[in-house]
Amino acid sequence: MINDIQKQAEGKMQRSLEVLKENLAKVRTGRAHAGLLDQVEVEYYGSQVPVSQVANVTLIDARTIGVKVYESNMAAAVEKAIRDSNLGLNPAAMGDVIRVPMPMLTEERRKDLIKVVRAEAEDGRVSIRNVRRDANEHIKKLLKDKEVSEDEARRGEEQIQKLTDKFIAEADKLLAVKEEDLMAI
Repeated sequence: MINDIQKQAEGKMQRSLEVLKENLAKVRTGRAHAGLLDQVEVEYYGSQVPVSQVANVTLIDARTIGVKVYESNMAAAVEKAIRDSNLGLNPAAMGDVIRVPMPMLTEERRKDLIKVVRAEAEDGRVSIRNVRRDANEHIKKLLKDKEVSEDEARRGEEQIQKLTDKFIAEADKLLAVKEEDLMAI
């Protein structure tokens, strides 16, 4: 039973780490990457859809994203959606291709982004700790119901703590890599 709880906790902690990776990837650095436009949505025949569903998003070079719309009448809408996306991007249409140059980050903007990244990492750590708390409560309930011995419960809680430490260390590594990425010019 305790093994099931540990496996469940490990899966949830892994998912928390994946969510943290996704959230950190959304914070833009000075370099271009195609995933930057994943959360930008454009109106397409009355419904909001991600840009990647109405256009091909590629990298032209290290500092420029190229967006080639599938239907030429969508170019203006895609360009407007990118401009209005709060990413600080200024797209320029060139025929049916929209060029999105990545502006240099100012020192002040870098520091603001680091604060955002640290908050995301802390949310990830809190999520991992919540999984630990839930797993420990489950083990204590098993102990209270006399389904496991005190020794088994203690070993189970120790294993859960080891898992927690491992995943929090992973979250800290992700944070360190992202901070280094943000500070690189």
